[in-house]
Amino acid sequence: MTDSRNRRLAALADLLRRLSLTRQDELVAALREAGHQVTQATVSRDLDQLGAVKIRRGGETRYTLPDRWDVVPADETRVRALFAEWVRSAEPAGSLVVLKTPPGSAHLVGVALDANPPAAVVGTISGDDTLFIACRSPADAAAQAQEWKAWLAS
Repeated sequence: MTDSRNRRLAALADLLRRLSLTRQDELVAALREAGHQVTQATVSRDLDQLGAVKIRRGGETRYTLPDRWDVVPADETRVRALFAEWVRSAEPAGSLVVLKTPPGSAHLVGVALDANPPAAVVGTISGDDTLFIACRSPADAAAQAQEWKAWLAS
């Protein structure tokens, strides 16, 4: 992914978290105002890439990200797809595994892992581009990091 695409995706994710946007033309306008030259087709692809969906809450239909869903559909296939797209590295550190992602996307992977955690995983903490995954032991962290690295290589 290019730097400009990463910045655009991070900007779109930020807009979806901050604003109640209901139409793609609103997203196009907001992204253009933020300096991103986009079309509706680009926004549509980006929404799909982020896993954004339209939901109805409080009488309003709007776009939202997976970290805002009440129920997040996640299985190993979905988690692998998220890893392939968003995770850049996986490194063990004691009882933790540290995942690095492009800016603004660590939470996407964290939400998916929280919804369907491997047996070795106790929980996650997501930052902007870094995800800390707490494992039950240093051996579990090393094994889990090795498995995830294999996912990145495939």
